[in-house]
Amino acid sequence: MGNGAEGHAAAGALNAIATPALVLDLPKLERNIERMADCCRRLGIGLRPHVKTPKSLPVAARLAAAGAFGFTVSTLQEAEYLAAAGYSDIFYAVPIDPHKAPRAAELAKAGVNISLLTDSLAAAHAAAATAEACETVLTMWIELDVDHYRTGIERSDPDFETLARFLATHPWMRFAGLMSYGGASYNSASVSATAALAERHRVALIEAKQALEASGIPCPALSFGSTPAVMYARSLEGITEARCGIYTFQDLFQAGIGACDKSDIALSVLTTVIGANPSLNRLTIDAGGLALSKDRSTQGRPFDAGFGLVCDERGEIIPEMYVSTVSQELGLVTTKDGSPVPFSRFPIGTRLRILPNHADMTAAAYEEYFVVDDSQTVIDRWQRTNRW
Repeated sequence: MGNGAEGHAAAGALNAIATPALVLDLPKLERNIERMADCCRRLGIGLRPHVKTPKSLPVAARLAAAGAFGFTVSTLQEAEYLAAAGYSDIFYAVPIDPHKAPRAAELAKAGVNISLLTDSLAAAHAAAATAEACETVLTMWIELDVDHYRTGIERSDPDFETLARFLATHPWMRFAGLMSYGGASYNSASVSATAALAERHRVALIEAKQALEASGIPCPALSFGSTPAVMYARSLEGITEARCGIYTFQDLFQAGIGACDKSDIALSVLTTVIGANPSLNRLTIDAGGLALSKDRSTQGRPFDAGFGLVCDERGEIIPEMYVSTVSQELGLVTTKDGSPVPFSRFPIGTRLRILPNHADMTAAAYEEYFVVDDSQTVIDRWQRTNRW
C-alpha cells in the first residue's frame, strides 16, 4: 500500500488564510470514513473507496487504514497519483477510451493491478489490441446497466455474453467480473426505496453472473457502488466489493436525500464578506461560481440550497442564509425566507464558510485543503491531484 504522506504543516487560524479556500474538517472526515467501513463490515463486503472526491493521499491513507483493500478512480491521473505513492490495486471505473488504453497499459507493465471498464465490444477489441501491442495483460470489468441511469450494457443485449466470452478467452485480457452503479439512488424518494434499489442491483448482478457461468464463462467478482445505496442496503450477499466515494466528505445533496446529516459535511469553502446591500437584503462574498461550482443538484427539491448554505467561521450553519446567486468570482448571500439579513453580524471582512451542493465539483477548483481539527484550528495542508 502507499505511504499517504501528509501535507506541509500549517498550524494557525482560518482568518489568516487568503480566500476563497477549501477547508476540510478532519474529525468529520474520519467519522465519515469509519461509518462506511463499519457499514461494509456489517454487510460482509469488501470496500474499494472511490477517490474522485478527495483526490488526496492523506485521505487515501485513512481509507486504507480503515480497511479499504484497493481504490476506485475516475481519471488516469488519479490512478497514476496513487500508483506513484505505492498503491497497487486500482479500478479505473470509467468506460475505457481506446486512446487512453496505452496509458493504462503502462501502469500494468509497471506492476500496478489496474482494472479497466467497458460496456462495449468495440472498446474491448481496441483495449485487447493495445494489450497485445504492449505485451501486457489488461484486466477488464463489464458494466451492467440495471437502471438506465448512465452507462452499461443490458443483460438482454446480444453483445453481453459475446463481450464476456471475448474478455474471458483473449490471451491478453483478464475478465474480472461485473459491476453496476446505483446512481439512481440519488433520485430515490425514501430510505426504503434506496434499499429496494440496492437489492435490485444485487439480484441483477448475481443473475447475470449465473447466466454467464451457465454458458461456461467464469465471472470471478461482482462490484456495486453508490454511497446511499450501500449505506441503506439490507443485504449485499453475493457481491464482492462496494465502490463509494462521496461519503468521505458528504455534501448538501447527500444530506437532502438522507444519506447523512448536514453536521456530517466535512468540506466547506472559506470566503470573505466584501460587500453589503441592505436595500436588496444581501451580502456579497468573494466566492462565486468558480469557487463554489455552479452545481445546482439540490434545485427543485425540498432541500434546495441555492449555491450553498452559509456557516460562520467555525462551521456552524446560520439558519435561513444561503448563496442565492453566483457570478464568476462573486456570490450573493441572502435569506431563503426573505427575513432581514442581520447586517451588523457581518461587517466587511467577516469570514464565512459555505457548504457545497456537490463536494466533488466544488473541490475540483482547488489544489489543496486547509485541514482543521475540532477547535477549527488549521493543523495541516493536504495537496490534491486534479485534471485528467
